[in-house]
Amino acid sequence: MHDIRKPALREPLLEVQDLVVEYSVGGKTVHAVSGVSLEVKRGETLGLVGESGCGKSTLGRAVLQLRRPVSGQVRFDGHDLMALHGEAMRRMRRRVQLIFQDPIASLNPRRRIGDIVAEPLVIAGVRDAAERTRRVRDVLTAVGLDPDLVTGRLPHEFSGGQCQRICIARALVLDPEFIICDEPVSALDVSIRAQILNLLEEMKSRYGLTLLFIAHDLAVVKVVSDRVVVMYLGRLCEVGPSEQLFARPAHPYTALLIEAIPHPDPDLRPSESVPVGEPPSPTAPPSGCRFRTRCPKADRRCVEEMPELTPIAPGQLVACHHPNF
Repeated sequence: MHDIRKPALREPLLEVQDLVVEYSVGGKTVHAVSGVSLEVKRGETLGLVGESGCGKSTLGRAVLQLRRPVSGQVRFDGHDLMALHGEAMRRMRRRVQLIFQDPIASLNPRRRIGDIVAEPLVIAGVRDAAERTRRVRDVLTAVGLDPDLVTGRLPHEFSGGQCQRICIARALVLDPEFIICDEPVSALDVSIRAQILNLLEEMKSRYGLTLLFIAHDLAVVKVVSDRVVVMYLGRLCEVGPSEQLFARPAHPYTALLIEAIPHPDPDLRPSESVPVGEPPSPTAPPSGCRFRTRCPKADRRCVEEMPELTPIAPGQLVACHHPNF
């Protein structure tokens, strides 16, 4: 797999400010996203990484307004998405699409592939059947599938990698500008992951896309991302250029995640630096720094004062009272 990092020096396409997402489960409030602010520059790939349950997917869905935030602001190309409803929101979603985490479960098992990929066009109001067919064939060909062999078949007739290609085709058929990739390779075999990652980069170049790449696998994020955002229990820990962040992680949590990346050298002993205990419940997050209950550097200040993202190097910010720098 080739290195697909590219510099991103353009203006923000997506801006998220102080986003808060909460919901009730069993009478308790889950603090899924707590005051998150980030931006995705036009033409870049922003990696969003963290443990399962940290709020990554919820943040992605909140950007699309599939789950309405409690407060905050989401601006896409200057438009306030939280102020849009109904037809206005439907038109905006043509420009912002989502690739779901489970490629097989996200495809309707009773519908044929041609109809699945064409459905966004139907919803968008493309009434010309010949035009819909042309666009479906074009996009299936672009993702490496033969339309003559694919369109009349059902999802269960395809492998996981083929289903993910179909999901990518469905996301691309409306010619969007921005795609949220929610763990797009986590359910796939390692060999297929490389194919899908290379396909995403090819589609990004061909269609001029901007990507928010959500994952818990830092090895994948390191390869695909221009910048990386690290999230823990609903809050951001660290933001920075991919190579810089992996070379010199400032937050103890980021450093632990990087140390956990497996290495193929059998003579290399695994790191014994692991977080202490289990992650706290998002229904009762700790006071101050949310990572303090598992951090070896935690002190009284970490208990009493919540750290804010602070610049620590060019382009790199960290939310920690005791950064590694």
